[in-house]
Amino acid sequence: MKQSQDYFAALNHDYLKVHKTKEALFWQHYMGTGDDDVAERFSAAESAFKRFIANPARLAELREQIAAVEAEPESAARESLLTGLRGWYRFFDCNAIEDPQAQEILDEIIQAESALYGKRKQHRLMHLNSKGEQVTASLGELLTNQATNENEEYRRSSQVALRELEQWLLHNGFPELIALRNRFARQLGYRNYFDYKVNKTEQMSPEQLFAILDRFEEQTRDANVRSLNELVAREGDAALMPWNIRYASAGDVTRQLDPYFPFADSLSRWVNSFKRLNIGFNGATMQLDLLVREGKYENGFMHAPVPAFVDNGKWVPAQINFTSLAKPDQVGSGASGLNTLFHEGGHAAHFANIRQNAPSFSQEFPPTSMAYAETQSMFCDSLLDDADWLKRYAKNAQGEPVPDALIEQNIAARQPMRAFNDRHILLMPYFEWQLYQWPEEKCTPEAITALARDVETLILGVAGSPRPTLAVPHLLSLESACSYQGYLLALMAVEQTRAFFLKRDGYLTDNSAIGPDLAKHYWTPGNSVSHDETLRSLTGEGFNPDYLAQACNQTVAAAWEEAQQVIADAASREQPPADFDLNVHIKVVDGKRVLADNAEGDEAMCQDFADFVEQTYFRK
Repeated sequence: MKQSQDYFAALNHDYLKVHKTKEALFWQHYMGTGDDDVAERFSAAESAFKRFIANPARLAELREQIAAVEAEPESAARESLLTGLRGWYRFFDCNAIEDPQAQEILDEIIQAESALYGKRKQHRLMHLNSKGEQVTASLGELLTNQATNENEEYRRSSQVALRELEQWLLHNGFPELIALRNRFARQLGYRNYFDYKVNKTEQMSPEQLFAILDRFEEQTRDANVRSLNELVAREGDAALMPWNIRYASAGDVTRQLDPYFPFADSLSRWVNSFKRLNIGFNGATMQLDLLVREGKYENGFMHAPVPAFVDNGKWVPAQINFTSLAKPDQVGSGASGLNTLFHEGGHAAHFANIRQNAPSFSQEFPPTSMAYAETQSMFCDSLLDDADWLKRYAKNAQGEPVPDALIEQNIAARQPMRAFNDRHILLMPYFEWQLYQWPEEKCTPEAITALARDVETLILGVAGSPRPTLAVPHLLSLESACSYQGYLLALMAVEQTRAFFLKRDGYLTDNSAIGPDLAKHYWTPGNSVSHDETLRSLTGEGFNPDYLAQACNQTVAAAWEEAQQVIADAASREQPPADFDLNVHIKVVDGKRVLADNAEGDEAMCQDFADFVEQTYFRK
């Protein structure tokens, strides 16, 4: 068995080396901190990584090693080794490319994506900010401006910029990427890239996926129409214009809530909330780049350059990077930045707590289900909307909590749009499934634009999305393309998970049982079990989408009555001290500059970060 053990150990370490090299350059490239040749070096490292995980020879090698170990006498060491080898087999079965022509197309796709991303980094988007100034803006700033700016002309300028980005992408290589991805998938025996991706990431066919999505669409259709009709009755027909709908439905409440979400306090609120949930990180090191910056990738993400695993009995803690795009002096940025901290921090906790004997179980590529991964992050960020969390954590500069009346207003603004917002996620799978079925000659900029608008009208019931479909960054990456439905599947699992804890414990905010339960049932197994199996382990039932539909269809009156009960229950429950050891080394950076570090304690780190934000953005 020693030969197989040596093979297994070498595979673990060889993977770590190529993965870590790629991730280091990924961070430099996407954070805009690398040298002039970082794009070229990252492309080469990514190609090397792709070749490693797509190596078809590994499958034959692993079959041979598994057979050899299976022939050995039963023992704990034998079972552990088999678990690891079988985990690697599933990994390579998802990623290996035995067809040389398909491998050539894959290399071509990587080069094309890198070239498009390089050009995109140089492309500037302009809009009118809150002062009416024509300025460059990130995607996050454009979306926040639409939601919070009091001036309709300024809001419309953000939508114009987003639509302009769509056309820029359509004339700078996006249709060619669609063609390349489809050629790659068909070379491997799939109908198209969407078919390939859904089978690989969620282990289901598109038909099985849309049986779930169509059910949700049907269950929430009436609630969506009702909410739009109510909005028009209250605000007029213009409220349904893409640049108005976010503001008309929530802009004023967002502005009123803004003083209770100072971005300077976001780090401490995240840290203390996770401490009271007993969510730890198992000795991980984390690098957080939280502020918007020119040249930085315009979407939050979490990557783990070193996946956590048990290496021959020795714990290898995770090394994790995650990012957000906060502009602290923009209205709404504090709340959105905090949301990203909880979301990406949820990812970080998940991947830091996977305790298997190979890194194949704790990385974000297939066979790791995107829906499974997003369930963890979305569960954590769902807490921010809870009335008891708001009362305990969302406080203004005078230390006053959000008033009950403002929580009620927030529910009155948010709950009617719950179906609309969650249906937003449907845009991508419905759009991509149709797009990837088209023949290459049909994929013109005009036809693709028309498809995007048609799907937006069908799903949202309005003539254009506040976040135009083709402006979503996920479309441009091989990993994230045709995966967006994972967010909706995750939201379904989140509501199922929340319902379980609420039924068992009666509350979520500061519930110290949540961290250990998530670690035991959802995180520790990694991708060694299916998403459905993790749900069954914790909640006792398999995947059930009905919980989300029920949440979307809830009336404002029912939601407010529920919130009042939650507030009353929290008031009778003493808040526990935030003294749980997160067991993590956190470094907060802005590009190459270190802003704060918890080497001297979490409280010192949070204070240093708060001081930096205040002095940089708010000093008169």
